[in-house]
Amino acid sequence: MKAIVLGVLAALFFGVTFVLNRTMEQSGGSWPWTSSLRFFYMVPLLWGIVWLRGNVAPVLKELKQHFRVWFLWSTVGFVLFYAPITFAAGFGPAWLVASTWQITIIAGSLLVPLFIMNGKRQSIPLKGLLFSSIILAGVLLVQWQEAQGGLGLNSLYCVLAVLVAAFAYPLGNRKMMQHTNGRLDAFQRALGMTIASLPIWLVLAAAGFVTSGPPSSGQLVQTVFVAVSSGVIATVLFFKATDLCGGNPVKLAAVEATQSAEIVFVLAAEILFLSLAVPNAPALAGMALIMMGMYAHAMYSAKVAAAEKLQKRAG
Repeated sequence: MKAIVLGVLAALFFGVTFVLNRTMEQSGGSWPWTSSLRFFYMVPLLWGIVWLRGNVAPVLKELKQHFRVWFLWSTVGFVLFYAPITFAAGFGPAWLVASTWQITIIAGSLLVPLFIMNGKRQSIPLKGLLFSSIILAGVLLVQWQEAQGGLGLNSLYCVLAVLVAAFAYPLGNRKMMQHTNGRLDAFQRALGMTIASLPIWLVLAAAGFVTSGPPSSGQLVQTVFVAVSSGVIATVLFFKATDLCGGNPVKLAAVEATQSAEIVFVLAAEILFLSLAVPNAPALAGMALIMMGMYAHAMYSAKVAAAEKLQKRAG
């Protein structure tokens, strides 16, 4: 259950991202700046944490020896995750983007066959996928409110962008977990992936400068909060939670399902601080389904973990 608790805490801090991205978009902030600034800030923050722990050298050694691997999967796990999320912020409220993002829970289960554990290719955890389907049904109900007004081109851009992010984040994270194989802790892995993705963020920042000029002072300040809350605290908590799963697909699916708690946190923040109207009944019912699916994932994961402990004791 420790992994589940860490996952929920990560969801709380990840939720800050959706709210601040929306406020920056509404105030005219450029999404390439919003996305790239977060990772520019993350480098010194994570470097300082890893340096204080005396663990910088192994990260630099890993990057030097396997930079192509780090660059590939960091681009997938960080760039193709966060750039589409900031892009999508321009097409709907934060709670809507956050709810659509929950498709990542389905994505995590569907990606399982791409990984090999103990010499065997893993199979899709069908029970976990069933619980994920409950979450997907909730997402569809949440989207129903938006569909009432007609799904235009903007909505399509939003959905496609979030779909890319939903598959990219678990894929990049799991591939780096598999590559490092316990050699690096959560802080080190987050630092390595941030450094490896910097070339792409520099290109995006240049695009932002050409199209929109330099970032505003408000955008500079708000991205600091995003970097600390989501980029450092949430990312490290989530990485630590997935590390505790030991590659078990059922446990990984349960941890990824905890991210559905973001919807509640984001919706509450928008109602309290951005004067957002309370969503309609179908949307609220959808959120309830999403939370039920997350709870089912957590309970099933706890059951599997208990069975594994009994089996070890018996052995």
